[in-house]
Amino acid sequence: MTTTQTHDKPSVYVSTYAKYNDGNLKGAWIDLTNFIDYDDFLAHCRDLHSDEQDPELMFQDFENFPKEYYSESGLNSNLWEYINLDDDDRELLEAYRDAGFDGDIQDAQNDFQGRYDSDEDFVMQLLEDCGDIPRDLPSYIHIDWESTARDIMFDYSQSNGFYFRNN
Repeated sequence: MTTTQTHDKPSVYVSTYAKYNDGNLKGAWIDLTNFIDYDDFLAHCRDLHSDEQDPELMFQDFENFPKEYYSESGLNSNLWEYINLDDDDRELLEAYRDAGFDGDIQDAQNDFQGRYDSDEDFVMQLLEDCGDIPRDLPSYIHIDWESTARDIMFDYSQSNGFYFRNN
């Protein structure tokens, strides 16, 4: 098992509260991708700190995964689902949560409407796909895309160019 800081993989620095209280900072950076699930990871941590009878694990630092999966006293067991996503799905899930949604990758994929540079671009494509804009509009008819987008965006949310349907 890798116990050095990895800089590019989801990792956590693991020690124990007893060591910390004794002023001993002994612990290890652990690459979480080496474990199939949370229980496998915890077993490794207990082995790592087998010098204590009943080690109370302390997660002192983390990197390369969202803070919502981390706390000093434990990791969210759903972290392994996140770790197993490819980069595109991680980016999608992070945007989904940044847009204010809770849920997993399935929810994000179900609500995902596409990536766009602006609300106006999104709404133009949305209305074109729905067939709500006649293709042969006279040139003198002007659509106020900013106002249209403002009205339609009540039903959608976006983060970093990712657009999602509100439930």
